[in-house]
Amino acid sequence: MNKLKYYIYLFGIAGGLSVTSCSDTWLNTESMTTSTTGNFYKTIADAERALYGCYAGWINTVSNMGAFSYYTMSQLMSDECLGGGGTADAFDVQTVNQFDITQSPSDVNLSNQLWINYYAGVYRCNELISKEGQIDWKDNSAIRGTYMGECRALRAILYFDMIRLWGHIPLVTVPTSENLPQSDPDDVYNLIVEDLQYAINNIPADAYPKANASSNEGHITKYAAQGILARVYLYYTGYYGKELSGVTKESVLNGLEEVISSNEYALVSEFKNLWLPASSVSEDNAYAWNPVLTTFAGRANSEIVLSQMFNYTQNWNELKNGNRWIVYIGMRNINSYGNGWGQCTVRPAMWDIFEDGDTRQWASIINMDKEGISALSDFENYVKDQREYTGYTIKKYTPMCYYDGTTAVFGLGEGNMQISQYQNYDYMRYADILLMAAELGSSSASKYLNDVRRRAYTSDGIVSPKFTQIEPTKDNIMNERRLEFAFEGMRYWDLLRQGVTYAASQISVNDLSVQNGGASSTVTISAQNIINKQGLMQIPQDQINLSGNVLKQNAGW
Repeated sequence: MNKLKYYIYLFGIAGGLSVTSCSDTWLNTESMTTSTTGNFYKTIADAERALYGCYAGWINTVSNMGAFSYYTMSQLMSDECLGGGGTADAFDVQTVNQFDITQSPSDVNLSNQLWINYYAGVYRCNELISKEGQIDWKDNSAIRGTYMGECRALRAILYFDMIRLWGHIPLVTVPTSENLPQSDPDDVYNLIVEDLQYAINNIPADAYPKANASSNEGHITKYAAQGILARVYLYYTGYYGKELSGVTKESVLNGLEEVISSNEYALVSEFKNLWLPASSVSEDNAYAWNPVLTTFAGRANSEIVLSQMFNYTQNWNELKNGNRWIVYIGMRNINSYGNGWGQCTVRPAMWDIFEDGDTRQWASIINMDKEGISALSDFENYVKDQREYTGYTIKKYTPMCYYDGTTAVFGLGEGNMQISQYQNYDYMRYADILLMAAELGSSSASKYLNDVRRRAYTSDGIVSPKFTQIEPTKDNIMNERRLEFAFEGMRYWDLLRQGVTYAASQISVNDLSVQNGGASSTVTISAQNIINKQGLMQIPQDQINLSGNVLKQNAGW
């Protein structure tokens, strides 16, 4: 078959990084520049270093992607947000938000770097998996199962992201530079299931005990793999309308019940304590984040099943550890929260869906008027620089600042606002485990659903009299997911798994009032655009060209 030179370059770099850049994540190690595939992959220490390279590969799909990271793409395509950005910016985010290439006809490679980074991450995992047999594991089956289980689960996560975004992708399972065609989606899902089941069966339950939460921060555990498998099952059976090979509804539910009965996890007492920017929220001083007064539950709290970790060490020389995408959703040129580039402005309907007494409203959304931001002296300049201003923006993952307006980076003091953001992304919370179990028909469905809902109406240990129990119907559970996981990059996929036509009906909007640079305007998103594309993103044209047209563009793009 033809060889794709670009893939050769990419995979060569990725393979080198998998053994030379482990310090990108948790480890502080000496120089590894003498390590090669010829003298590496020999010892357990080598395997550990390579595994951290695989984690770095996953983080690289997010850390420096900005407007077109997996998170921001998920937000832009959902019914939660508009494109936003600055008035002088290109209309690339509008192309994604409106599923409409005519917004910016030249942007045919919007997700090209994201595609590259995903396959680089897959390559790292494939490299370690291919070398498993030559590593001297010292007959330590627990260590071997843990490391290789985490590696396979990482590969599953990468492929799950890619198959949902692009729908038709090459399936690469070995370190290769072959110019492969796109695979049947079922083949991709079969590998995802196999990898997650391997992780579930081989990572010991006590490999990273939650009792010592700091020891498993960022690591994929057996329980995380069970939760991810449930997420995969629900998405596949919903989007494709058929059963997923290799698992059953009963087996997936049993896995979730095992996570719940493990007692490794618990809901944090108050919803706002999950989020740093909302840690001291109150209606009279909602933007005064103060690290002394914070009630933040911590990065490795009882509710976190899996976090994607970031740290403070990013620089301008390709050391990509900081959380760059949160900068893109921060407000432009205003000192009430940390600054950013103003993307993903929130649709007004999102504010309105929360019931009176639901604390998730204030903890999830910045309301310019009610928080007093619209009365600030620099507010007018902010609006004049903002596209698709709605009066609302994302709070959960907005960049942080101190109550006096100076930038804060996780309590570490001043840092560059573009490269020093330090917030983890909570890939899976225990609330998701509970709601998925309820959706799959657990005998405790009512308890699980209402435990999550009760917490939303709890403040200072007191449950609001406005809290009411609800029945665990499908509609109630999906609505609760919408409220609980708002702006966490999950809503779009929850919509899509209810059917493309249904998703399009929820996302589409006609003449929604916004302001562009302070002037009145409207946004229209066509349901037919979404249906024509089956909810999928465009395949980057560069990848199609480099493949010699072996890769084919998704319908509608």
